[in-house]
Amino acid sequence: MPYQKLTGILSICRKAGKLVLGFAPMKEALPSGKVCGVFTASDISPRSYKEVCFFCGKHNVPVYRLPLTAEQLGRAVGRSAAVAAVLDTGFSDRIGTLCTAAQAVCEPSE
Repeated sequence: MPYQKLTGILSICRKAGKLVLGFAPMKEALPSGKVCGVFTASDISPRSYKEVCFFCGKHNVPVYRLPLTAEQLGRAVGRSAAVAAVLDTGFSDRIGTLCTAAQAVCEPSE
């Protein structure tokens, strides 16, 4: 099932130190140029999603909605969060592919 693969890759990404969790840490990591993609929980508030898109748009970083709630994302990575910034191109590409396989609505920011 794509959801199990998705939670697995998120867990591996966290263990590898390539995942920044939370809005404020994501915002701080963006200027470094190391953020390859930002993934939000499916139940993030519209205002929070708009702010994530705004900050990521300033740094040309794509934003995607995961087919996971904040609770499911938190269980996968071991910490409650609705926003996850990935610092590795390979992980970011794989998570995007798995979102598509799960028939999620992956919405790159404009």
